[in-house]
Amino acid sequence: MAKSIGILTAGGDAPGLNAAIRAIGKAALRTHGMQVVGFLDGFRGLMDKRHIRLDSDALSGILTQGGTILGTSRSKPHKMQIGDQIIDMREAMVENTHQMGVEALICLGGGGTQKNALRLAKRGMKVITLPKTIDNDVWGTERTFGFDTALNIATEAIDRLHSTAHSHHRIIIVEIMGHNTGWLALGSGIAGGADVVLLPEIPYEIDKIAESLTRRKAKGSRFSIVAVSEGAISADKAEVLNTLRDAKDNSKGEEKEAARAKLADFEHTREGHTARLAAELEQLTGIETRTTILGHVQRGGTPSPKDRLLATRLGVEAALAAAEDDFGIMIADRDRTTTRVPLEEVAGNRRSVPLDHPWILTGRQLGMGFGD
Repeated sequence: MAKSIGILTAGGDAPGLNAAIRAIGKAALRTHGMQVVGFLDGFRGLMDKRHIRLDSDALSGILTQGGTILGTSRSKPHKMQIGDQIIDMREAMVENTHQMGVEALICLGGGGTQKNALRLAKRGMKVITLPKTIDNDVWGTERTFGFDTALNIATEAIDRLHSTAHSHHRIIIVEIMGHNTGWLALGSGIAGGADVVLLPEIPYEIDKIAESLTRRKAKGSRFSIVAVSEGAISADKAEVLNTLRDAKDNSKGEEKEAARAKLADFEHTREGHTARLAAELEQLTGIETRTTILGHVQRGGTPSPKDRLLATRLGVEAALAAAEDDFGIMIADRDRTTTRVPLEEVAGNRRSVPLDHPWILTGRQLGMGFGD
């Protein structure tokens, strides 16, 4: 009997997921003679055994589609909501694959998916992952599919905002996705000619941003564009955040749960951050300030050619790894080649923007402000 593999997509959607599904499926079917099923709605579908057959007809015509034909969710195998309880369903998921004759699972997702896949691998499931996220923050790979499309969308938005900012002589703040890392805001900020870019990796001081924008006006610049990662944070709040994270990471049992709750409460206080930043800058500079929040528009639509190429390359390599019985790995993009990285090295780590990254150095040479 031909080997049977399963595919699921988990976490947030991103352009390129369907291209990856198509590549895995077509390579598995045509080159390696495998059978392929797709689990619906992430790990939740794996638990419920909800699946579809991924044959040639199912894979046809999906290369250019955004989103994922399999659906997705943020359900976690070890903390699954069952009724009014949170239950560890990893053993049940492993048993489900055995009952269905699925010999291996390929999971497409971001940092959380890498951790969840490793959790299943430790329970005996044969797992391969692909790195997907518009944030480009999965450790072990230089690029994640979804990032290039989102970068294009964010850059085009900044391009369009230039004209209205110039016409009305305003500061316009554009909030760009990136809760923990600033790759997207940094890349689109440079490509779109933003004057200030605020990243989670570089805590900012509001007075320094105001000074930078005021100097621009004094030199004759009649508008400014500020690109802000949704996770950008002021220096004083960054200190509090780091203290809370350390408390969570270095405690156990009830203390850990209490620290986790305090951290969650603090995160809630950061909601509406961009609007507050705009109000503060308007008060400090005396310049009319407006905000634009791109939100989920960055995750939608047709994937760019670069994302399709990347997702296809990684998907084909994932099918090959499954055929070769090479599991417990993530298929990564390094030095323009596909590489197999041990999942234990990936899970729990994050690829943040290094402070000496060429993009940051380029921005500083251009006179771009980072709020520090």
